[in-house]
Amino acid sequence: MRTTRRVEMFANLATRYDKRSTGLGVNELLYFRVISPEEIGYIFSAAPAKDFGGHFTSSYDEIFLVPADPEDGCSELNDPETIRGQVILVERGGCSFVQKAKHVEEAGGKAVLIADNAVDNDSQFLDMITDGTTAKPIIPALFLLGRDGMMIRRSLQRQALPWAVISIPVNVSSLASFPLKQPPWTLW
Repeated sequence: MRTTRRVEMFANLATRYDKRSTGLGVNELLYFRVISPEEIGYIFSAAPAKDFGGHFTSSYDEIFLVPADPEDGCSELNDPETIRGQVILVERGGCSFVQKAKHVEEAGGKAVLIADNAVDNDSQFLDMITDGTTAKPIIPALFLLGRDGMMIRRSLQRQALPWAVISIPVNVSSLASFPLKQPPWTLW
């Protein structure tokens, strides 16, 4: 009975995603899958920024998720050749969400995932809002739970990998095994 209820819950969550990439409604999640490294080969959820950033107009079956240097993304990013055309993982804190997205955009990143700096956060998504400046980044900006960001970074560091390979966005409504592909540390 518990498994059936979980499957129904995930199906309800999944149907909120619009595969046509016309945009998500307020408080809706976007999903991405880590393809490599396999030890974190799960489907993760992320919350789009509330009032800035763009939408995914394409699906990327294989794109790099590159940790930012500096990690907080609050200044010009190092290694723009690696960043250009990829999704960038930054850590919350040090500056506004808008500044982080703007630095990634200026370095040529396709999107930014901003992981909460509270590494024990495995359930509370924050509303990312503008900072009152005139800066309006147009790349997609997504909020990632702290534990998810920490586990991705830890896996990359442990294996000395410069990036993960991800698929984004993922239409989870088409995946029968979606409930089984969630990170085991995430509470559902």
